[in-house]
Amino acid sequence: MTSPLLLTGGTGTLGRLALPLLRDAGRKVRVLTRHQHEPADGIEYVTGDVGTGSGVDAAVTGIETIVHCAGGAKGDGDKARNLVQAASRAGVRHLVFISVVGADRIPVVSGVDRAMYGYFAEKRDAERVIAESGVPWTTLRATQFHDWILTLLGQMAKMPVMPLWGGARFQPVDSGEVAARLVELALGEPSGLVPSIAGPRVYGMEELARSYLRAVGKRRLMISPKAPGKAAAAYRAGANLAPECAVGRRTWEDFLATQVRQGL
Repeated sequence: MTSPLLLTGGTGTLGRLALPLLRDAGRKVRVLTRHQHEPADGIEYVTGDVGTGSGVDAAVTGIETIVHCAGGAKGDGDKARNLVQAASRAGVRHLVFISVVGADRIPVVSGVDRAMYGYFAEKRDAERVIAESGVPWTTLRATQFHDWILTLLGQMAKMPVMPLWGGARFQPVDSGEVAARLVELALGEPSGLVPSIAGPRVYGMEELARSYLRAVGKRRLMISPKAPGKAAAAYRAGANLAPECAVGRRTWEDFLATQVRQGL
């Protein structure tokens, strides 16, 4: 009998999309979560926290493959350390991690940089921890999700003047497509750092903002100051982009149209 697969971050943006795909592939899934949930068909929920390490040893018991989607703006390296230590003790054979395009190219060397771009440093730290853990691993880097772009622009549009990031460009990718690729990797063999997954097109931030404002029927003055620091300069230079990996098919326009139909 195939052992269950452990999913961290199973209730987040990416994990909640990966979960049914894993079930459709015939895998039993154990979800590590900080909150109690009732079990569902083929899904076991265990309470724990990769950030503190609480409950992680119990969660990995009897597990051969882990899909690690739990992440955030802080503490990704610590979460990875807690997870790989438990995984190593349990004899886990494959750890699949989702990272971000630019983790290895955006230098976060100052307080100003960390305030804006610390997410990239956190992902890079987690990548190193996993690669050096001795647990067989696969890491997939993705560009920014459509969902994240939508949330960001929505927050900016609450102000009378939208403060865009001067010179910033994005290559948004569909989170469902990333989930499908992550599941494909989890069902395969450990492959190290695999080619990134990126959306089909690169957009300037002003173009994204204009399309968002049209969709929601708002008018805003936009300003685009250039942020200081090496990380911001790398961002403007396209360190967050992967045009050579534009394998995503769903465009920002398609995503936005769906959101409009659903009432945003």
